[in-house]
Amino acid sequence: MSRPQMPEQALDPQGDEDAGEGIQSSHRMLGFSDALLSIIATVMILPVTHTEISPEQQFDKSVQKLLATRIAVYLMTFLIVTVAWAAHTRLFQVVGKIDDTLALLNLACMMTITLLPYTFSLMVTFPDVPLGIFLFCVCVIAIGAVQALIVGYAFHFPHLLNTQVRSSPLRARSRQHILRLVLRGPLLCLVAAAFSLFFFPMSYTLMVTVIFLPYISKATSWCRDRLRAPREPPALSVEPFTLDLHEPLSKERVEAFSDGVYAIVATLLILDICENSVPDPTVVTGEFHGSLVAALGKYGPQFLAYFGSFATVGLLWFAHHSLFLHVRRATPVMGLLNTLSLAFVGGLPLAYQQTSAFAQKPHDELERVRVSCVIIFLASIFQFAIWTTALLHQTETLQPAVRFGGQEHAFMFAKLALYPCASLLAFAATCLLSRFSSAVFHLMQIAVPFAFLLLRLLVRLALAVLRGLRSVHHRPGQACETSADAESQLLPASC
Repeated sequence: MSRPQMPEQALDPQGDEDAGEGIQSSHRMLGFSDALLSIIATVMILPVTHTEISPEQQFDKSVQKLLATRIAVYLMTFLIVTVAWAAHTRLFQVVGKIDDTLALLNLACMMTITLLPYTFSLMVTFPDVPLGIFLFCVCVIAIGAVQALIVGYAFHFPHLLNTQVRSSPLRARSRQHILRLVLRGPLLCLVAAAFSLFFFPMSYTLMVTVIFLPYISKATSWCRDRLRAPREPPALSVEPFTLDLHEPLSKERVEAFSDGVYAIVATLLILDICENSVPDPTVVTGEFHGSLVAALGKYGPQFLAYFGSFATVGLLWFAHHSLFLHVRRATPVMGLLNTLSLAFVGGLPLAYQQTSAFAQKPHDELERVRVSCVIIFLASIFQFAIWTTALLHQTETLQPAVRFGGQEHAFMFAKLALYPCASLLAFAATCLLSRFSSAVFHLMQIAVPFAFLLLRLLVRLALAVLRGLRSVHHRPGQACETSADAESQLLPASC
């Protein structure tokens, strides 16, 4: 199988004859950038998971409000980081090669991005002080400024550009278009930073606007085109290459960023185990008479929560991998849904923290189980929404084997529906069996991996039952056309 062609591989080798020395492929730098951005987006959850709740403090409405506020701010900042990642992806669809200066500019951009978790911690710790949101906005503005420098530098040395952009007769117009797309988010953050000095709630509204700005722009353009009379475009108005936030993102970079988020979430789980589940030597000597095995037995619930949470992260990644294995291209809506799914996947360390606290705070386990079920449900339902959106445009988004009507379609449907149904069922069961909420949740965590193992067998069995029911309803003597395509259909029409 041939590897997909990256943007930097599309350059004309002869166009680089006079480029001088030091020209490099951007492939490894993009891998580094994707890894760093996924880490930064994911560690935003740490200030939320480290919310201090004393053992005697109940999970009342004040604690719920505190967690809800922090989760909302986390989702906003996570999505803003993904906006910066999307802008970086668009930018390097245009920049095909890098030199030392461009690599250093990219490192400056990445360094600024690494400051975002610190500013987010200030926002969470001091919600009534505007300095945190002001510094966050300043970082976003600095990121946009560095990306604008990258655009200016690349267009000043055209041999660094993608071949299509370099050969465009409207290259100056392309540069203005790219700068406008790169800078409009930071300009909104500039306004948000100004509002933070005297009315910071408006700053949050403007920052949320940054997230949905591409979709607001698309809706505005659609309305404007409908109101205007149709006109024939001039002959030279079509550029050989356009950069548009409404065009599909690179599938390879979407997968790389997503894999980074899943990997970091899985790593954060074991970090909590290393930090909170290692007994103190004096406690082992005094309470357990030197028996480390007996001391570790005290942390049994934490290890059970860890294994269940890791299985959840791993299986959600496997469902994501299976989904994008059959995706040919990711539309902008699919990209947004993937970002929302990853945002809640980033919240799984919070779900782990809630489930690991069952033993210490059994009186709060019902609320904690429900918080965990909601996080898992939202992380998985957005994956299912990606699949549903892909089906709406299946001829351009999906491989032929998983289009509607095929056996692989039924299997993917069942695989992606498993976690939403299991978490929803567990949440409903806690309403009826509140005394056994912890047991219900752990049963779900144990049952779902086994269900994944048996899923293909169960789907084949269900399809066989459907075909059998269809044959029962046929009138005697009526022939039915059979073919390989008909046998693979999920709900074949009766003949």
